[in-house]
Amino acid sequence: MMQVLTSAWALLLGMCLLMVGNGMQGTLLGIRGALEDFSTFEMSIVMSAYFVGFLGGSRMAPGMIRRVGHVRVFAALASLISAVMILYPTFPNILVWTAGRVLIGFCFSAVYVTAESWLNNAADNSNRGQALSLYMIVQTLGIVLAQALLLTADPSGFILFVIPSVLVSIAVTPILLSITPTPAFDTTKPMSLRELAGFSPLGCVGMFLLGGVFSAQFGMASVYGAEAGLSVAQISTFVATFFVGAVVLQFPIGWVSDRMDRRALIVVVSLIGLGGSMLGMIMGHEFTLLLVSAFVVGGMSNPLYSLLIAHTNDFLEHDDMAAASGGLIFINGLGAILGPIITGWIMGTAIGPAGFYLFTGVLFVALAVYAAYRSTQRKSVAVEDTGSYVAILPSATAVAVEYAQEYVIETEQEEEEASHDR
Repeated sequence: MMQVLTSAWALLLGMCLLMVGNGMQGTLLGIRGALEDFSTFEMSIVMSAYFVGFLGGSRMAPGMIRRVGHVRVFAALASLISAVMILYPTFPNILVWTAGRVLIGFCFSAVYVTAESWLNNAADNSNRGQALSLYMIVQTLGIVLAQALLLTADPSGFILFVIPSVLVSIAVTPILLSITPTPAFDTTKPMSLRELAGFSPLGCVGMFLLGGVFSAQFGMASVYGAEAGLSVAQISTFVATFFVGAVVLQFPIGWVSDRMDRRALIVVVSLIGLGGSMLGMIMGHEFTLLLVSAFVVGGMSNPLYSLLIAHTNDFLEHDDMAAASGGLIFINGLGAILGPIITGWIMGTAIGPAGFYLFTGVLFVALAVYAAYRSTQRKSVAVEDTGSYVAILPSATAVAVEYAQEYVIETEQEEEEASHDR
């Protein structure tokens, strides 16, 4: 652990500050949108725009890095993020905000690609699992800290937009002044979606549904809070609780997944997520129970992402794992784009704010039913033959997922060699 911190502290610190900035602007827009009298559906378009940009950035970033290098891409896009955050309060207009969210999503995606390839270069297989865990914890910590910073000023003013802009600008400094060498950059060409669906129908369908769940909670939780009449302090606590649940429950679910049929676990986890959604939909007027529902939904949806990747890998050869990751992330991105739009439409009907939880509940049910159906169509892989579960956040790019695949492959190969030696 100390070796990872020593070699990558600047990168991890910079990423934490970047996630604070990203977490602040996402929640703040939901609160400010209500103050500007934007409709729920208008805000859903704004929130969805982030995932449009994110998906585009993940496809275009590798080419940008090859042309001008990691340092220039990182510095240029971080500067652009900082500038867009200042433009939000200057031009409170739906079209401007939508364009800004597309741009921010694109920039953050490319920044993540750059940072994750740097992190991969700073680790080896002896500490790669620790590096992945630290990266996930740092990202989540940044988003949780962002919610606390929302309480430092009035959301109707400029200060709360200035703070994330400054933090993003500062985030670049430790990374660019670090002596860590710039890594060579290469990514695996993803396999076709048809091939991927043939290997793991559940992985593809599950990733699409989960994209909707994750983008709803990441993009629309603050909009839900504003529509439900929560205070700024309550909204920030509510949003943070999703990510606290993700960190707390990620590793216990991962431990269980390496010891039982993963499709059965996907069914169980999805049904628990449904229970959390139902609790929020029925008892959302009780703030304590609302936090419990957020903890459960966040704690189930984030581990499901890693669980679906691990399940897909169980049916792949080692050489195909990295190639499949690009396709899975693309499918997840498509679901993420639709998530806020559908959520906003449901919330804008007679259902009201409860539509937020109705949407996530329906997706959890769909995933549980399809996973149960797939269990009847193909024999499960023996537990001793399954690959390792590695915790990955849904915000990770293909670089981090490929990086996790490398860790799984190398670990399994080392275990096989050790067993042969015995």
